[in-house]
Amino acid sequence: MGIVAPDRDEFPLASIVVAGVRRREFFALVGGAAVAWSVVARAQQPATPVIGFLSAVSPSNWSKFVGAFRQGLAETGYEEGRNVAIEYRWSESYYDRLPALAADLIALRVAVIVAAGVDPAHAAKAATTTIPIVFFMSGDPVAEGLVTSLKQPSGNLTGVTTFSGALTSKRLELLRELVPAASIAALINPNNSNAKFRLKEIEEASRTLSLQVQIAHTRSADDIDGAFASLLQHGAGALLIVDDPLFNDQRSKLVALAARDRIPTMYFNSEFVNIGGLISYASDYAERFRQVGIYTAQVLKGAKPADLPVEQPTRFELVINLKTAKALGLTFPPTLLTRADEVIE
Repeated sequence: MGIVAPDRDEFPLASIVVAGVRRREFFALVGGAAVAWSVVARAQQPATPVIGFLSAVSPSNWSKFVGAFRQGLAETGYEEGRNVAIEYRWSESYYDRLPALAADLIALRVAVIVAAGVDPAHAAKAATTTIPIVFFMSGDPVAEGLVTSLKQPSGNLTGVTTFSGALTSKRLELLRELVPAASIAALINPNNSNAKFRLKEIEEASRTLSLQVQIAHTRSADDIDGAFASLLQHGAGALLIVDDPLFNDQRSKLVALAARDRIPTMYFNSEFVNIGGLISYASDYAERFRQVGIYTAQVLKGAKPADLPVEQPTRFELVINLKTAKALGLTFPPTLLTRADEVIE
């Protein structure tokens, strides 16, 4: 049944009263109530969560890894631009900028911080004890002081590690197998907080394998050319690139210099080999970033970082590039070829 409007003559505009309120006042009250209800309704609608993404490098060479991260989010119900927003902060390999960038994300009241690297993780941890942090790193998060346990991280951090440091000895062993008579050097970034661990791992592996490894320090992209010149002057015949965001960011330059100087080089992920690097032994970095996306989505859904064990790789891949080997005048031993997970020809 519809509502019947009163006769205008029977109820003059100025004399209509509803529960002691004149008509004009009534409609003003109703209008105000409608506005208030609209505000309340909007407030009750879930706001779009914002993820803070903190990285020590530039975005130029990270599209594959960021894409894998977004894939992990999507698999768990979150799509950037639809029901989640992402604020990216890149320190462009200037590690001293990370604390300010972390503070900037906190000021935005992000729901969770993704720390893409051990130094971003340290910066985020120093900046907040309440906002959840999901990290991607290559070393041991317990040794780094980020979590107390891999199974029960505690605090507001959890994440994914490639445990690249544990592979240092294996990488040196594979490099010696490939070029047994060569003098081996290692390129390392001393600004990275994991440098002290990598140096210790190289020292221990050198003793085990009876090697003497020359160390070359590179703090920025501008140092890379000089480092290679120094390696040649000291007679380096093979090179280990130690895992570092700076080197990942500069992988095209590193591969080109290794080819120019004809130095057989071992890399810490297969992205180097895909663009012409010689050999790598590592877990799948893109798959690791996909897992970071999954964990981030779980945190957005209410999971506590302390209840999410740090994810560790279960598989490592040996990838070799025969085209590069031919250009360097190298022949891979059959024992290496048969163990390779991927051979690029």
